[in-house]
Amino acid sequence: MSARKIAQWHEAGLIDAGTRDRLLAHEAAHARPLLLWAVWGIGALAIGLGFVSVVAANWEDIPGLVRLGVHLILIAALLGLLFWREEQLAAKSPWAVEALAFITAALGLTFFGHLGQVYQTASPLWQPLGLWFVLFAPLLLLTGRSWPSALAVVGGAGWTAWEYATYMTGYGAARDPGTAWLIWLGTVIALPAVFALPGGWMRARSQRPDFWRRMEQLALAYAAAVASLACAFASADGLGGSGLFEGGTAVLACGMVVALTGIAHFAVRPGTSGRMAAAIITGSGIVIAMALGANDWTVPAALLFFFLWANIAAAALNAHWRGVFQLAVAVIALRLIILSFELAADLLTSGFGLILAGVMILGVAWVAVRVSKRFAPLAEGEA
Repeated sequence: MSARKIAQWHEAGLIDAGTRDRLLAHEAAHARPLLLWAVWGIGALAIGLGFVSVVAANWEDIPGLVRLGVHLILIAALLGLLFWREEQLAAKSPWAVEALAFITAALGLTFFGHLGQVYQTASPLWQPLGLWFVLFAPLLLLTGRSWPSALAVVGGAGWTAWEYATYMTGYGAARDPGTAWLIWLGTVIALPAVFALPGGWMRARSQRPDFWRRMEQLALAYAAAVASLACAFASADGLGGSGLFEGGTAVLACGMVVALTGIAHFAVRPGTSGRMAAAIITGSGIVIAMALGANDWTVPAALLFFFLWANIAAAALNAHWRGVFQLAVAVIALRLIILSFELAADLLTSGFGLILAGVMILGVAWVAVRVSKRFAPLAEGEA
């Protein structure tokens, strides 16, 4: 906040002289020398890029074992620093611990790629991802303090799950792993949503509530994203083909696991916010399972999508999540525009049709903005 803005508030009569002086004193005490930080940042970036350039230029001349050894030493050093100095670092800056944990996990992930390069090995991507998750997810769960670590856990689980499932079904090729395997693969795809349970349980019981809150939110977002993807696949006849979606077994299994996770979440975190999060996860699971019945039906699949996001909007309205409500309204409006083009594709083949399409888009956008402003909750609740 600038001193000029504070002075303008005082001149307009919005604040008295005492409040003005206190604000100025507070801003002076907490001033951030952004220009100086920028200079330091540019200098550090230049040094880092210089090291990277030197290593890259001599990469082939460095023995593979030496490179792997240095890589391991860096990981070990960061792990030692985290486990022996975590409390001291957290007392000075919690973000220091977060940054160290995230960098350590990133180094661990790149190590497997480095190992494959040195020894010229090839393996399905889910294998190094799974090994990385087993080794480094506990580190992030024990030390994570905010959204980067939570994103690494939930995102890493989702990436590993989809790579594993698609590999086992031949990456879309005509390979049928059997009904039991399809049930297992659907369950694997749903597992990242299950992180909502420890997230909801631990956020009020841990000294790192931000981390667990973000994990719960990301797991909820994953469930809604998979449900939205199922509706999109159903609209394009994508749930009736071979591989992972053959017969719908994996889709049903995924929907059931997500829905059961949502039901369990009602008991894990009581209160309005917790119940609304549980309602969204449960609704997402139901939509995933119901998408099978709407496969290759454009309108039913779109209606199912609208049901999903209307449920999200209603939950956000009840829990006073202003941003989530506005996002839901925007997504529904966008899907409505896409649906109109799906039903009348010839609108884009003539000038008159383009005019009608433009008017329709502007109309839907206007209605979405009006609805968002009129019905969005006034206060942003904590999801």
